[in-house]
Amino acid sequence: MELTKKQFAKIEHLMPKSRKKPTISNYDFMRALLYIIENGCKWRALPKEYGNWHTIYVRFNRWSKSGIIDEIFEAMQTKNIIEIRTEIVCIDSTSIKVHPDASGARKENGKQSIGRSKGGSQQRFIWCPRLPGQQ
Repeated sequence: MELTKKQFAKIEHLMPKSRKKPTISNYDFMRALLYIIENGCKWRALPKEYGNWHTIYVRFNRWSKSGIIDEIFEAMQTKNIIEIRTEIVCIDSTSIKVHPDASGARKENGKQSIGRSKGGSQQRFIWCPRLPGQQ
């Protein structure tokens, strides 16, 4: 995913104007960003030829929060500068073992924690999942 000057000219108008001369040009920033995306490396592993990794990360973070990065990549796709394909989808399911007290086990004094709030009063609702087709 190498960005040429001609391709960059098509999306340059989407980038905000800087108040002072930036240490890394927008063209070099986009090249570095595409390198990170393509190689999936950490920011600190960005080769020195792209500039200071921290400067690039800070700009990326600022532009992401303001929605500029989304606009740029949408424009890059519509103008056929890049083509994003999803080849692999991974779903991570994490389970955490819960302490018996948190899962509603009976306490030593024989009182059950489910159905009681912090103040000791009865809860107003209990979530009860139902199987499809049951009323």
